[in-house]
Amino acid sequence: MTLPRSESSISETITDPSSASRDGTALGDLLVLDLTRILSGPFATMTLADLGADVIKIEQPGTGDDTRQWGPPFQGDEAAYFLSVNRNKRSLAVDLKSPEGLAAVRQLALKADVLVENFRPGTAARLGLGYEELSRDNPGLVYASISGYGQTGPDAHRAGYDAIAQARSGIMSVTGEADGPPVRVGVSSADLVAGMWATIGILAALHEKQRTGTGQWVDISLLDGSVSWLTYVSSGYFASGNIPQRYGSAHPTIAPYQAFATSDGFVMVAVGNDGLWRKFANAIGRTDLAEDPKFATNPSRVAHRRTLIPLLEDIMRIRTAGEWVAMLDSAGVPVGPIQTVDQALQDPQVLARGMVAELVHPTAGPMKVVGCPVRLTRTPPSVRTAPPVLGQDTGDVLSGLGFSPERIRLLRMSGAVQ
Repeated sequence: MTLPRSESSISETITDPSSASRDGTALGDLLVLDLTRILSGPFATMTLADLGADVIKIEQPGTGDDTRQWGPPFQGDEAAYFLSVNRNKRSLAVDLKSPEGLAAVRQLALKADVLVENFRPGTAARLGLGYEELSRDNPGLVYASISGYGQTGPDAHRAGYDAIAQARSGIMSVTGEADGPPVRVGVSSADLVAGMWATIGILAALHEKQRTGTGQWVDISLLDGSVSWLTYVSSGYFASGNIPQRYGSAHPTIAPYQAFATSDGFVMVAVGNDGLWRKFANAIGRTDLAEDPKFATNPSRVAHRRTLIPLLEDIMRIRTAGEWVAMLDSAGVPVGPIQTVDQALQDPQVLARGMVAELVHPTAGPMKVVGCPVRLTRTPPSVRTAPPVLGQDTGDVLSGLGFSPERIRLLRMSGAVQ
């Protein structure tokens, strides 16, 4: 269900109206109420918005999402952090502690197809916006909760943070150099993976709703999501009883599969099987290594990695990163330069896939964002509108609910909405 946008919406100034249309999108018939902030929830709702859903972001008047103040860097008056995960949404600035404001949000929730929240467990229910209460009046509602530890279990009440989830899940224990301390992943992986699992859970619940007409509660935790990423690392532990260790850029069960220093930078080499090993050895001019019984098969290379890797490191330092990429690529060996963020965002393949998009923000001006990685042949996602300024769409959303101009004016005067 979609609430109408008025013709005078500020979103008209953000991008060409035709590009803001959600016609022909996969989720264009869905109304999503977004009660999230920071990263995990906004990432999930942005993905739904990219796929066409009408996402209404609920924010506190005056301050909004915490990340609006998380800077520098800023672009105009907006924090770059906030801009990264809030495009294609509408902002309704409403005080949930105000009876009038809460009533308006509840009215929206009863019309919504999906609601997403990432409060600490129990908070939404105390506000009168919990799943049990809302689903009684809106049985088709798909309600997604993202929290640090989930809605059940001995730690459900604890606040969740990305770094803590990375630490407790085991992810940090296998990240970093072998002789160094545990290292946090360079992006907030626990938050982001929770957002991805929330999106998957929401889509699964919407699919099931097509059969039953009834929604359900999607319960996602940062800790669960990060544990799910252990995959072959956890399987190796279950199989052997050996506690997985850190290998830096290397792989615990494949060799050589790691970063190598060159004369002017670093490259990542992925020799994933014995055929590739022979190609690699030939390309670096060391066919003798391929014939050596200690290195002939992947298990033997893994067993003798402490002998093999120093030999390869000496060879790889002879040439530049560009030379090695060209040589190994022509030999059919998977290889790539280890790029800085600016290089990655200018990579011709990244640009060809539309992974950098441009928008015009009403106060920040022209801006670039990372695109949506989903590719659909008939109903592709799109980057349509810039992240909203705080309260940008309050009037439009309330008008769509049937609120009169006078009522909206009084709500603004009372501070219930902005």
